Amino acid sequence: MADTVFLNGQVITVAQDNSVAEAVAVRGNRIIAVGTNAEVESYISPRTKVIDLQGKSLLPGFIDAHLHITIYGTNKLGVDCKARSIASISDLLEALRDQAQKTPKGQWVRACGFDESLMIEKRYPTLAELDEVSTEHPIFVMRTCAHHSIANSMAMGIAGYDRDTPDPQGGRIDRDAAGALTGFLVETAHMKMFELAAFTEEEYKEGLRLASEDFVAHGITSVHDAGGYGPDNYRAMQKAVQAGDVKVRIYAMICALNQSEDFVRKMIDAGMVTGTGDERFRIGPAKVFTDGASIAPTMAMREPFDSRPDDCGILYYEQDELNTILGEAHAKGFQITAHAQGDKAIEMLLNCFEAALAAHPRENHRHRIEHAGVSAPDLMERMARLQVVPIPNPAFIYDYGDSYVTNIGKRAGYMFPARDQIDHGIIAAGASDSPVTNFHPLIGIHAAVNRLSKTGQEVGVNQRVSVMEAIRMFTWNGAYASFEEGVKGSVEAGKLADLIVLDDCILDTPNEKIKDLRVEMTMIDGELVYQKQDEEVMRS
Repeated sequence: MADTVFLNGQVITVAQDNSVAEAVAVRGNRIIAVGTNAEVESYISPRTKVIDLQGKSLLPGFIDAHLHITIYGTNKLGVDCKARSIASISDLLEALRDQAQKTPKGQWVRACGFDESLMIEKRYPTLAELDEVSTEHPIFVMRTCAHHSIANSMAMGIAGYDRDTPDPQGGRIDRDAAGALTGFLVETAHMKMFELAAFTEEEYKEGLRLASEDFVAHGITSVHDAGGYGPDNYRAMQKAVQAGDVKVRIYAMICALNQSEDFVRKMIDAGMVTGTGDERFRIGPAKVFTDGASIAPTMAMREPFDSRPDDCGILYYEQDELNTILGEAHAKGFQITAHAQGDKAIEMLLNCFEAALAAHPRENHRHRIEHAGVSAPDLMERMARLQVVPIPNPAFIYDYGDSYVTNIGKRAGYMFPARDQIDHGIIAAGASDSPVTNFHPLIGIHAAVNRLSKTGQEVGVNQRVSVMEAIRMFTWNGAYASFEEGVKGSVEAGKLADLIVLDDCILDTPNEKIKDLRVEMTMIDGELVYQKQDEEVMRS
């Protein structure tokens, strides 16, 4: 008999036939039946908890196929510009002063989620302004894209950056006309500072706990972690999962934001391989960075940006370097992937996949492209042929769509091109890239369906998908991207009981209102880990 039964619902199974059922039965951590009310009621015993869905939608738990769980969580320990709605440089400086007063001298004062375009002044803080906040604390302010930052003099000194320091490959240490440091750091120069401004293991674990709480409250039951602070971060994730502080399942990419290739090689040498682990924590693909951000923009483009006709973005590697790093991981059995936003970077990564598979053929490799932003038609054909799994971020269209229209013009018509991916038979897994953008999966689904920015501007409306197709991106496709579609990603008998209940019927909700839906209940492993407190939805 069942431990829990859900009745009277709009059960969106995300099975191959996209069937919609009425009821679900759960025993232990598995789904044991899906069907009509009459079929499932036979599993009810006096000890079964019966939940009346009252016509609301039940779905498989959302899977975010690319976010940074530790970074999101630890951001909550400092000055979160988004959460505090910081709207000016003076607001930011005041928040940093408050944080500095609570922080022992010599320890880091950090801010995240900063976006100069949202400031009244339309600029970054200066190094001098940060020094006025404190010269006894290293101060690090990370832009919302997580590819740029600005730091004070003490932080620059810790990094060993001075006016004579050469720019690193794939990055820039900004200087003024006189050659003096401005504190502004781009790409790999920023990534080094990001690593130096790391946290203690206890801070990592607390951040992970906070992140998990937020994610389950919005229906996320599995995440693919895209990397953070390196080995210490990785160790803390495993400990937090083992302790039960993290409820979401983690598929952990082998990646650190700074010098990711070194971390990949260490893990290869340690004998790790994709798939090692269990249903709660599993090792994912080996990942590096190939280019910059789409919203800065610093992504590597084959043709210049419309907004900057002399600029084609930043590449982290030459083709032979990329082939060597990821080719070795492929040869050792890893799923491989890379951050690739611009069409030039995507083209290089596809070249890398082709070389790796030619040298060491493998079926069902499911090599990925993280973001796969500007996926031009010729690149789409190659992805389909190679059976690559792209990981797009639809919520970027909602949050940053206006900047895409400004920076890449008509090419925004194949930015995160979900319609083209589906039509080419490509399985693309939806993701947020949180904390770069909002992690709420319903916003990602809303953006994939509507292709409108926050201001209402159309951004590649030719790439719109149906609600059911968008749901699949954030459920079954995410499970496929981690080789786990056999155990999760759909509501079918035998699969893990990772389920969510919405506060209304998503298939009957107007497309423009999808983002306003809320998660009412989240079940992971057959356990209710989140339930809205203000509504009585259960009966015994």
